[in-house]
Amino acid sequence: MNSAIKDIEIIEMGEKLRETSSPWSSTILLVKLTSADGLVGYGEAPTTLMTLPVLESMKEVARVFKGKDFFNVEQNVFDFYRNSFYLPVSMEATSALSAFEIASWDLIGKELGTPVYKLIGGEVNHNIRAYANGWYNDCVTPDDFVKKAKEVVKMGFTAMKFDPFGDNYDTITNEGIENARNIVGALRSEFGEKVDLLIEYHGRFSKIAAIKAGMALEEFKPYFYEEPLHPDLDHDLLDLKQYYKVPIALGERVLNKKIFARFISQKLVDIIQPDLTNSGGILEAKKIAAIADGFGIPIAPHNAFGPIQTAATLNVDTTLTNFAIQESFEMFWPDWKKNLMASGYKLENGYFRLTGDAGIGKVNESIVEKYQVSGMEPFDDKEPPWVVSGTFKHYQQK
Repeated sequence: MNSAIKDIEIIEMGEKLRETSSPWSSTILLVKLTSADGLVGYGEAPTTLMTLPVLESMKEVARVFKGKDFFNVEQNVFDFYRNSFYLPVSMEATSALSAFEIASWDLIGKELGTPVYKLIGGEVNHNIRAYANGWYNDCVTPDDFVKKAKEVVKMGFTAMKFDPFGDNYDTITNEGIENARNIVGALRSEFGEKVDLLIEYHGRFSKIAAIKAGMALEEFKPYFYEEPLHPDLDHDLLDLKQYYKVPIALGERVLNKKIFARFISQKLVDIIQPDLTNSGGILEAKKIAAIADGFGIPIAPHNAFGPIQTAATLNVDTTLTNFAIQESFEMFWPDWKKNLMASGYKLENGYFRLTGDAGIGKVNESIVEKYQVSGMEPFDDKEPPWVVSGTFKHYQQK
């Protein structure tokens, strides 16, 4: 066995069109690691209006990983940590590193002929409950949301996440609050208590607006509020908790276990949402989950990019005693993204299940070849890339 990383290929994939379910992920970045024995492992990095900066960072990570033993995950990650001066606060550098970490585990699993989850604790959760996201493109009115949500429930989902705040940003108008209430209220009225409603704020509000919006929606018993505040106002989370009865969830912009430890130990968050592709990968996610478990905090990983991310995340979910629920865009992806993983996991009736493949699964190489692109993802100056397409609109109530 020769476990040295021989070749590294960095690949940008996508279509020229702006993706409707997740415009921030119209492109995805892959790293393909090939061992000296010819085995291949894949990892994924997110983009979100930073495709080219992350791609350049991946080239820097490659300089550290080339020729290294892919079994030495901790050492290789630490070597880049030592060299990357801004790593703890650089989304670009951390995202790039995460892709290499995930690809290393994929290689390890393939070398040993076993799924990754069996190497990091084994199975705790066989069926992994998913919540739907990306389903509500072009939804503005309560009727829009209810119509599409009915299709989501028919797919078997028992939970769905959505952003009901239209074009309100930083502040929110009384009309904006009323429209959000009407949307959430209509969904609760339609489905009763049988469907969990998860409210996505997208980190869009300052403190006063977040308090008003959160208090206005409490009666509808949301599962959680995700990122109610701008991320650079996280010191105000304790103030929000004085007003909220609904749990606060966050984590997609938190970059490692040390920063998560601060959020958790200072009681700023109720549910954590680490994203494996921008918080250090598989092993770091296990450590983050362990810190959370020590404080009785559940984990609901963020998962809004591509299927390699999903496969890696599910291998972690399977091993966690404090796992809560898993984000899923799968049913609303374009075909190229749906078909990128030839095997590794299945999503049926609102639940994920791993298929037992070695590593994190098998990538469809023909899709990789066909859908390679270059450059930044599409941009729309009327709608930020972090919202589901067609929802950042003002709705004038009649």
